[in-house]
Amino acid sequence: MTPTPHGASLPPLVAPAPGLEPEEIDRYSRHILLPEIGVAGQRRLKNARVLVIGGGGLGSPILLYLAAAGVGTLGVADDDVVEASNLQRQIVHGVDDIGRLKIDSARDAVTAVNPRVKVRTHPLRLSRESATGLFEEYDVVVDGTDNFATRYLVSDAATVTGKPCVWGSILRFQCQVSVFWSTHGPTYRDLYPDAPPRESAPSCGEAGVFGVLCGVAGSLMAAEAIKLITGTGRTLLGRLATFDLADATWREFMVVPDPDPDRGAGAVTGDRFPGDSCSDQDPGNALIDVETLSNALGERSSGGAPFELLDVREADEYSREHISGARSAPLSRLRADGPGFVALPDDRPIIVYCKAGPRARAAAALLLAAGHPDVRVLDGGFDRWALQSH
Repeated sequence: MTPTPHGASLPPLVAPAPGLEPEEIDRYSRHILLPEIGVAGQRRLKNARVLVIGGGGLGSPILLYLAAAGVGTLGVADDDVVEASNLQRQIVHGVDDIGRLKIDSARDAVTAVNPRVKVRTHPLRLSRESATGLFEEYDVVVDGTDNFATRYLVSDAATVTGKPCVWGSILRFQCQVSVFWSTHGPTYRDLYPDAPPRESAPSCGEAGVFGVLCGVAGSLMAAEAIKLITGTGRTLLGRLATFDLADATWREFMVVPDPDPDRGAGAVTGDRFPGDSCSDQDPGNALIDVETLSNALGERSSGGAPFELLDVREADEYSREHISGARSAPLSRLRADGPGFVALPDDRPIIVYCKAGPRARAAAALLLAAGHPDVRVLDGGFDRWALQSH
């Protein structure tokens, strides 16, 4: 790796497409007027392939602005469906999209903005097996995910494939944005070498997020991708930009590659992923499948062995729908008040579930730490229960 000096510009990442049609020259005329982009830069955008991981809060403005800018091929990877609670910030989706795959509604929104853009949809949750092959098909990866395991996986796969990664994170009123590129500078692991314990990191579903913050961070991330493609200006490679929207304050921090070859980018060789240690599959939490839980609930209602079933989603999620016989015990309260607020018997097994799994695993860790010896997690969460019980 030859680190790029701070302040130095990078060469354009993508070769120009053969030319622009008259309609394209008209559409992108305001870009073309910029000497830093011009016709050549617009042709590079036309030839570019950008993969956006996540079609949610950050992915929405990223996809719309990259489409409007004329990026030729946009990929969007996500396995989630649109929910009503998404619409406060995920502007690529609408009311009529509730229940649809996010990649499908995102594709339709992008096509409405710019029919010339080729949209490739990847209905998957990124994994070690899928990441490198998928990344090889694109020039730039933009990470708009919302969990640590996937962020480390994206960073490691980008390192293996040598792809630049534009990264952003949001929570409540604050956002962070940077660019990572192992062949020119630091990676995500240089900024955050180790993932925090799951129980210490609240999600947007627990802590909330100011909707328009997604637009601030997502627009900045889209701009960084455009700058990489066209070689325009100075990117955030080697810098971390943070913004507090409540106070309207910007701050910047330098990020440098870890000199230890066994950490950061140097820890990834061939097919070995340090991100494996951050996998969502936590062997410390015993899993229970939907069929087993259904049988256990039936036995419990008939006087069989008692157990506690806890729904650790937020109260509004529980009130909309939940598994019959479950008690509401939001993870946010478990973190703030401790497991004692639920008044759980010490002599009964506990089964916890959330929407898909991550919050339940965090809750299970808290309960185990509090001394409950038998805690299990519903594999796939409420989503899988709802799917398999209908």
